[in-house]
Amino acid sequence: MRRADRLFQIVQLIRGRRLTTADYLSQRLEVSMRTVYRDIAALAQQGVPIEGEAGVGYRMRAGFDLPPLMFSKQEAQALVATVRMAESRLDAALARQAENALSKILAVLPLDARAAAESLALYAPLPALDPATSAHLTALREATEARRKLKVGYLDLGGVRSERVVRPLACLFWGPVWTLSAWCELRGDFRSFRVDRIETLQALDTFRDEPGKTLADMNRKREAQEAGGA
Repeated sequence: MRRADRLFQIVQLIRGRRLTTADYLSQRLEVSMRTVYRDIAALAQQGVPIEGEAGVGYRMRAGFDLPPLMFSKQEAQALVATVRMAESRLDAALARQAENALSKILAVLPLDARAAAESLALYAPLPALDPATSAHLTALREATEARRKLKVGYLDLGGVRSERVVRPLACLFWGPVWTLSAWCELRGDFRSFRVDRIETLQALDTFRDEPGKTLADMNRKREAQEAGGA
């Protein structure tokens, strides 16, 4: 990587995180810590407002920005491939936004990069989500973002129907199936629900994160269970 490209990447990495350590930059850029320190000093001398110090971490002062990014042919192709793979797996609303975002990016690319991206012979011809699952996925995603409880009518794989009040935490994609990870008020524990098995959804009041009921808590519990079973 040319030094100019590396300096640009350092700026991108620092401004994309709340605090960035030299060790992280060293690993991402595959250079020595000494090189990172030297590059940080060079950026500071050029007027880039990087705050922080060695051994603590760096951050970008608020208000700093760079000109619009340009993408290489390979980067543009990666964006096209990602959107094509995602569109059939996303709910309709988010799939449209992904296509809109890609169109905006392609519109400002140089002609050769745009042509290479649009002619990429890589597709993901999987069946789209059925309308009910797509609509439920939209509602679940919006409720997760808004921190809104949901009343869920659910039909499990054994054919048993139940009604739950849940705190939606995350939507996860497992190949052909989407699941909702949530805190279940009925069970008093974390539960996963297949989105295509949800029959009804009703938005309720909002909730605040509570200790023991968050996505981070769920992940820690899962990791502890996996470690215990290893």
